[in-house]
Amino acid sequence: MNGKKVLSAVEPLVLDVLNNLGYEMVDLTYKKEHYGMVLEVVIYKDGGVDINDCEKVSKALDEPLDKLDPTNGAAYSLNVSSPGLDRPLKKLSDFKRNLGNEINIKFFAPFEGNKTLNGNLVSYNETSFVVDVNGTQKTIEINKAAHIVPVIKF
Repeated sequence: MNGKKVLSAVEPLVLDVLNNLGYEMVDLTYKKEHYGMVLEVVIYKDGGVDINDCEKVSKALDEPLDKLDPTNGAAYSLNVSSPGLDRPLKKLSDFKRNLGNEINIKFFAPFEGNKTLNGNLVSYNETSFVVDVNGTQKTIEINKAAHIVPVIKF
């Protein structure tokens, strides 16, 4: 079955289950891996996600997904995972969670002569965000950034 059709059938069910359990859906994909088709659900909650959270969500999704049968009987694996510390900023909630933190931005085309930039996230909206780079605030359109991730320091 077409991956887009599977995702459009599955997404409302997954969102409902996650909302009832107190999790946020970070990403939902249906893709071919070396061992077959995989429906991957990436989850988040305040305080982080551990293996017990992944198991809880996986068990909660098993029966409803079986009843829905989004692949019309075709085999697939369900994978529930955490986004990790370096999860890309894609949604407004990702930007909110990283306000005041240092982020790394990689651009599709050079921005002020640079393909990458690090700065502290100052503000954001649906179309742009502002970073402080060494005391200078720069406004960047989201669609100009190819990849935005938090800078992880240990």
